[in-house]
Amino acid sequence: MRLTSFTDFGLRALMRMASDPGRAFSTAELAEEFSLSRNHLTKIIAALAQGGIVTTRRGGGGGATLACPPAEIRLGQVVRLLETGQPLVECLGSDVVTCTVAGCCRLKARLRFAEEAFLADLDRSTLADVALPAVPRPVPLNVGG
Repeated sequence: MRLTSFTDFGLRALMRMASDPGRAFSTAELAEEFSLSRNHLTKIIAALAQGGIVTTRRGGGGGATLACPPAEIRLGQVVRLLETGQPLVECLGSDVVTCTVAGCCRLKARLRFAEEAFLADLDRSTLADVALPAVPRPVPLNVGG
């Protein structure tokens, strides 16, 4: 199964956020780290916020934070959210199918099962399982006495 770049980038951002769950991450910071368009990442963060995966806050000290501990966020949950409207093949996502073998196709059921198995496997893992290594924060210099 191939995930959209929307989902791929969303998972990357969440993996970074899971490395320091209490910290707010700005879209500018995440976009720079992963060489992504800030505008595209803003849309991804908005979808994650709407789905209850992250919370966002504007202004100084704002940014996106995980809405719950990384160990409570299932990867399948994230993929389902971000892949909404992106069926594996046309016939799995639409009532209007232009496929010429739709009436006699026996592949559709197998593809649906494979997709469900893929997501079920992802549900066995959490964001905590795939968190990126923490980025060391700069230590303030103690100047003077």
